[in-house]
Amino acid sequence: MLIAQITDIHLGFDRDDPGEPNRRRLDAVLEALVGMAPRPDLLLATGDLVEDGSDDFSYGRLRDALVDLPFPVRFALGNHDSRDNFLRWFPEVETADGFVQYAIEEGPIRILVLDTLEEGRHGGAFCETRAAWLRARLEEEPERPTLIALHHPPIESGLSWMSENGDAPWIMRLWEVVAEAENVVALIAGHLHRPVMTQWAGTALAVCPSTAPQVALDLLPIDPERPDGRAMIVADPPWFGLHLWTGAGLVSHFDTAGGHEVIASYGPELQPLVRMLAREREG
Repeated sequence: MLIAQITDIHLGFDRDDPGEPNRRRLDAVLEALVGMAPRPDLLLATGDLVEDGSDDFSYGRLRDALVDLPFPVRFALGNHDSRDNFLRWFPEVETADGFVQYAIEEGPIRILVLDTLEEGRHGGAFCETRAAWLRARLEEEPERPTLIALHHPPIESGLSWMSENGDAPWIMRLWEVVAEAENVVALIAGHLHRPVMTQWAGTALAVCPSTAPQVALDLLPIDPERPDGRAMIVADPPWFGLHLWTGAGLVSHFDTAGGHEVIASYGPELQPLVRMLAREREG
């Protein structure tokens, strides 16, 4: 199973421009996903779908952008989103106890989508109600490989101004549920606008970079009282993730849309290399 991931779309950053840069960046990613072989079986859009969740108009544009794709699209919510407005435009999305949490049962790997939104807060949240839902879902199929998708990565990333408190109560609550489960093969998240890989609660955590512009790589502590002119946002190309379930584990890849300069192609001159590697794999 091949799962594509896009995150931090921030559609509507320039609300008055139908062809705004974030829409063009999203379109470039979707074109890359539709044109690849093999195509993804599923696309997960993991939050910050729009720039301002109070703006119904941007969710309408998002729905228009995603229409007629050759694979299903499923959603998680981020801190820029609004549950009410999102569900007004996407009423088919499942909820649990008022949160956008649900299970994706199709395919060989089960996917549990979490809601880490607390409206008015930039960082994540995960209350007892949401934790109880997750624990129940993990316990009902304890032998089935399960992927958890959420917006906020529950880690202290080290990024100067985008890091979370690793001991925050919501993180500890999520940790307790995930650490006691033996069927979680990985977590995938967004929010940081950078590719990040780590281990967390006994499993892998992969953070997908954004379709919108990226956060600058900066691990130097930042002083909230002293602006120092450092780079914060950079105009790198739009990114996406691909998560391949091999039957034995999840393998995550990240790439940018818009094409790449090719310096070698598979022709007769490279066939000996391909044959040698194929023989090695066969043992």
